[in-house]
Amino acid sequence: MTTSPYTSQSAFDGSRMRVLLLVDLHEGAERQFLDAYEQMRDRVASVPGHLGDQLCQSLENPSQWLITSEWATAPPYHAWVNSDEHIDTVRPLTRCAREIRSLRYGIVRETGGTHPRTGGLQRDVRVGDGVIRHALTFTVKPGSESKVAEILAGYAPPEARVDDTTRLRRTTLFLHGNRVVRTVEVEGDLTTALRHVSRQPEIRAVEEALNPHLEQHRDLTDPESARTFFARAAMPPVHHVTRGGPEPAGLTRHALYYPAKEGCGMALARFLSTQDETAAADPAGPVHRSTVFQREDIVVRLIDVRGDPETDPAMALGIQGPRKAAVLARLLDGDALGVEGALRGEREATRLLSHAGMALITDRRAAQS
Repeated sequence: MTTSPYTSQSAFDGSRMRVLLLVDLHEGAERQFLDAYEQMRDRVASVPGHLGDQLCQSLENPSQWLITSEWATAPPYHAWVNSDEHIDTVRPLTRCAREIRSLRYGIVRETGGTHPRTGGLQRDVRVGDGVIRHALTFTVKPGSESKVAEILAGYAPPEARVDDTTRLRRTTLFLHGNRVVRTVEVEGDLTTALRHVSRQPEIRAVEEALNPHLEQHRDLTDPESARTFFARAAMPPVHHVTRGGPEPAGLTRHALYYPAKEGCGMALARFLSTQDETAAADPAGPVHRSTVFQREDIVVRLIDVRGDPETDPAMALGIQGPRKAAVLARLLDGDALGVEGALRGEREATRLLSHAGMALITDRRAAQS
């Protein structure tokens, strides 16, 4: 797929991917960490799309390690890192570490020719806007939705300025049935920002208030329990596009929920991403900005729209054009979405939009500094 010059991130351009894990170990845990890596590497080597990895130890500080891995393309990596198998595989390794930081890059240029001839180089340089986007999703116990919405709408926001280079820009929360989706936008370093937020007393109070209502148990005083919960809740962006030019006045933010049929989550995310690329080239279209988040068979699309999405429901849903609604219908789990009967064409987009739309709980923007 050819990306537009305004796309800041995409998992679907076919390029090879380099992943870096920066690991800071607990004192004296070097041998335990090496044993954990030896147990992990054979399982990772069998994952489709994995091309190889290296384990490196700092020359200056033996407690600091680097794991690099190369992947044929981004989608198989996302499928692996978002799976429960991945959580189980890396758990012995994370127990040794004080901190693990993950960095992911598309390969643009290289020298030498020793790598496997799988995947390609990133063809176009992506033009970013300086913003990192991330999402979390989790479910709450049925019947607790109104209480959860009250908790999530009523807290005091944390300090936006994290440090000289990192700043929280925007946090938006949505609800669909008993599923919560929280999206965040950060300038600077995402890990630093999330750590900053988790330490704020008002945020800790909100998280503790949520605990009795969660379907998945967690104990935030237990680092492993907290780490497992947030690993399962993470929903990374697989595509983002913004139309060029100044931002129009009066944009409104909406989230759309697309539960995929089993095993079709990545295909559904790719379909929506391709649709958004096409829409971004149309200056008359209502969708100014779109981000597609995906975890396994859960896909959420965050859109900033001029006007009311119901005036052009097909464009808002990402199904504008011949047979696009039929393609979406083949990938979408209509029963999970609550859609009765088949989706037969664009004329039924309004009905689908009413089911896919998520209820806005809160949208908090940091003051411009």
